[in-house]
Amino acid sequence: MPQLLKLFITFLKIGAFTFGGGYAMIPLIETEVVDKNGWLESEEFLDVIAISQSAPGAIAVNSSLFIGYRVSGTLGALACMLGVVLPSFIIILIISAFLYQYRDNRVVEKIFLGVRPAVVALIASAVYKLIKTSKIERKLLIVSLLALIGILVGVSPVVEIILAGLGGVAFLKYKERTGEL
Repeated sequence: MPQLLKLFITFLKIGAFTFGGGYAMIPLIETEVVDKNGWLESEEFLDVIAISQSAPGAIAVNSSLFIGYRVSGTLGALACMLGVVLPSFIIILIISAFLYQYRDNRVVEKIFLGVRPAVVALIASAVYKLIKTSKIERKLLIVSLLALIGILVGVSPVVEIILAGLGGVAFLKYKERTGEL
């Protein structure tokens, strides 16, 4: 199978069978891209996720663009992006055309209510896998906890990203000065 078609089909499957948005897709993307196809190493994948979170837009679209570009250039980025977006686009069209008339139906409400816990579990799984593979020193997990507390008390994520970036630069300078690098 040609590389572009394989990229498209891989991301089409990810887009079609993942509910809950981009964060819920992370474990599936990692399995396909790192484990099954070997397109990226684990460390590269973590970098892609970090960049995808920092860039404007949906993490699923951003990560598909970065991965596709890394594997097959501009056409690869386009193939991956179309693959990951197309299922959602089609589903939204179907929902808006047919399901809208049933929006007040109790069964439909219960179905969507039942999907929510599964989405939470998928996101928790993604967080766990990212922590496990990121090789972060335990003492640096304090930064993650502080960021979580900051978000819970209302600190803007943009402010937190800027502060974390500045903290990372300061930490690197400290390591360089002490000769630990």
